Amino acid sequence: MKLTSCKMAAASTANFFTTSTAPCNSKPYMVSKSKSFGLRFNSPNYLRSFSGLKAATSVNCESESSFLGKESTAALRDSFAPKAVKQNRDTVTRFQPRASFKVAILGAAGGIGQPLALLIKMSPLVSTLHLYDIANVRGVTTDLSHCNTPSQVLDFTGTAELPNSLKGVDVVVIPAGVPRKPRMTRDDLFNINANIVKDLVEAVADTCPDAFIHIISNPVNSTVPIAAEVLKQKGVYDPKKLFGVTTPDVVRANTFVAQKKNLKLIDVDVPVVGGHAGITILPLLSKIKPSVSLTDEEVEELTVRIQNAGTEVMDAKAGAGSATLSMAYAAARFMESSLRALDGDSDVYECSYVQSELTELPFFASRVKLGKNGVEAVIPSDLQGLTEYEAKALEALKPELKASIEKGVAFANKQPVAA
Repeated sequence: MKLTSCKMAAASTANFFTTSTAPCNSKPYMVSKSKSFGLRFNSPNYLRSFSGLKAATSVNCESESSFLGKESTAALRDSFAPKAVKQNRDTVTRFQPRASFKVAILGAAGGIGQPLALLIKMSPLVSTLHLYDIANVRGVTTDLSHCNTPSQVLDFTGTAELPNSLKGVDVVVIPAGVPRKPRMTRDDLFNINANIVKDLVEAVADTCPDAFIHIISNPVNSTVPIAAEVLKQKGVYDPKKLFGVTTPDVVRANTFVAQKKNLKLIDVDVPVVGGHAGITILPLLSKIKPSVSLTDEEVEELTVRIQNAGTEVMDAKAGAGSATLSMAYAAARFMESSLRALDGDSDVYECSYVQSELTELPFFASRVKLGKNGVEAVIPSDLQGLTEYEAKALEALKPELKASIEKGVAFANKQPVAA
């Protein structure tokens, strides 16, 4: 769930009070004990929109900082049916879920998996959360199960329990593998994570082939093609349901631009195309919404910072880790968008690394429209009318992205696929 503009977090079973730091002119709100969500408001302004990690104005208060762009729609309105009842002369608005989905996190005990599990546990669209890892996942599950949000959390440990972790799942998210470490080459990362992704996607193909698959494990430029080849070999490949999660690049771009130009973050939307590593990450700063003026120096500075944001975190952690919290946040945003699309929201757009015909490359990150069956459309307009700087950067990234794709395909085709 998201903190609303008045810093209100909805809870499901326990009484919950919060006071606003914004001038809402209303008293604290209470979430009453009920099998459904009971929200009591002592103000005529009631909860009009809620969209988890999507920024939206709620209770008529404007946020000075928010999670995402204002283009998002209200998921709570779309996924909850409001019903007002009289109780002690006050009106109580109860929201009863119309949709509930099962989500599996493969690699749930890791640095990204744990905060990601917490964020997904808070989503009103999730009924069951399956946590899988090769070790240490039971403690994570027990810890999360104490959070008073409706979704049930189940743990699965080791390869023998992997199939059960995937039964009946609607969305699978894969952050499994090792994170990038200082002085680690891309080949080092590839050699470890490629096999992990291959084995996990084989299990997905066997158990829940119709699920959306979100690939976080790096190098995404190669692991998504690996996943595609495995699914093809299993005869269950649906390109509309396979996603490389490049949302971290988008949220970083939004944040850095807002900071640079002193903009309200809720207003900022920067499309990021290409891939998900180094120069293959191309923020289209000429397409920023709202339109802003940037000097050539600012464009280059922002572009380089966005491309190297992961390294910025590693340097700040001084070898003690990589980007995990921001990655988990971005992955949770993309998860929520997928769930909203599955629930029938017709206005869900995200950037993602998918099979694409926008360029001559078979996979390319761009803005896509999501629907119940996955990618409904790849949006071409962002690549139209590029600046000279962006056009040159686009051509410069293609050889590296092409090589990463081919490396993933070659790896998958050399490896025997488990029957």
